[in-house]
Amino acid sequence: MPAWLLTIEYDGTDFLGFQRQARGRTVQAELEAALARLFGHPVKTVGAGRTDTGVHARGQAVSFRADREFPPERLVAALNYYLPPDIAVRRARTVPEGFNARRAALSRHYQYLVLTRAVRSPLWRRFAYHETGPLDVGQMAWGAARLVGRRDFGAFSPGAVGRMNTVRTLFRASVRAEGELIKFDFEADAFLPHQVRMMVGTLL
Repeated sequence: MPAWLLTIEYDGTDFLGFQRQARGRTVQAELEAALARLFGHPVKTVGAGRTDTGVHARGQAVSFRADREFPPERLVAALNYYLPPDIAVRRARTVPEGFNARRAALSRHYQYLVLTRAVRSPLWRRFAYHETGPLDVGQMAWGAARLVGRRDFGAFSPGAVGRMNTVRTLFRASVRAEGELIKFDFEADAFLPHQVRMMVGTLL
């Protein structure tokens, strides 16, 4: 069976994250529904990472196996035809049989945006947290740098404590201002549920 790797993009506002759940709309469920319509049978996908409710993606990797060949450009067009407007497949390519996007991922990158201005923005409301007070970018960057390394991040994901290993390796953490936006970037081997939001909240 051919194995595929997709790069997908989505607006996560109306999703309960990537992973399929018993109730509620998820990216994985929508993607698998589109694949089932295209191939005519159920298709199981594996995401390189899970996202929390409301999290967007610019380039999330997803792997799956199917029972027939497709030219990559045709697969992209066909899937985008069946997918809802808030999900799109950007690229598709074949990979060796047995490839698993989660196991093959070398790192995950999250970016959190904070809009700093007196008045809220209807255009940014889905994509940035609004903060009216003054923020010290230098101090936040100093704090972020001290999170880097292999550590127990359970303090930033209380719900994970006791349920999973909470040790993760944070490769990079940076904070920078670009106009009215402050951008928080984190790269790690993996993240705990809500870890990024709670790290940003702590730095704020």
